[in-house]
Amino acid sequence: MITISEAKISDIKLIQNIVHITWPITYGEILSKEQLDYMLDLFYSDEALTDQYNKKEQLFYMIYEGETNLGFIGIEHNYNGETLTKIHKIYLLPETQGKGIGKKVIDEIGKLASDNNSTALILNVNRFNSALGFYKKIGFEVVDEVNIDIGKGYLMEDYVMEKKIIH
Repeated sequence: MITISEAKISDIKLIQNIVHITWPITYGEILSKEQLDYMLDLFYSDEALTDQYNKKEQLFYMIYEGETNLGFIGIEHNYNGETLTKIHKIYLLPETQGKGIGKKVIDEIGKLASDNNSTALILNVNRFNSALGFYKKIGFEVVDEVNIDIGKGYLMEDYVMEKKIIH
């Protein structure tokens, strides 16, 4: 059984461990090693995660199957003042893929979003990320294409995807 529980500040090391396993697999063929290292430090250093956690703009949740940690999510309700829940982060360990766990996690995020009166889930996905097919399969649609300057000449080249929530 998959459970999602609110992360604690003490989960930062676990979150970092997960991204250091998943990011090279997810982005290793898309991004240069230099950009990958830069982004990991920008978004997942102790300082960056502590700041994100303390601001409470993003809510972090840990994903478990029994006692085994499978990944984490970072979501934001009322994104940009709208009735949207933005999935900022969703990372599951590679061994979970193809087992229906990602869909279950998205369903759980949908319940959290619905409880917060959101009408849709949105997320950004790198235009070259293989997860694009997964998101389309479970009902997300591409609604925009963005290039986000993250400094040092690097861009995040993303699709913005949306999935309506049925209440």
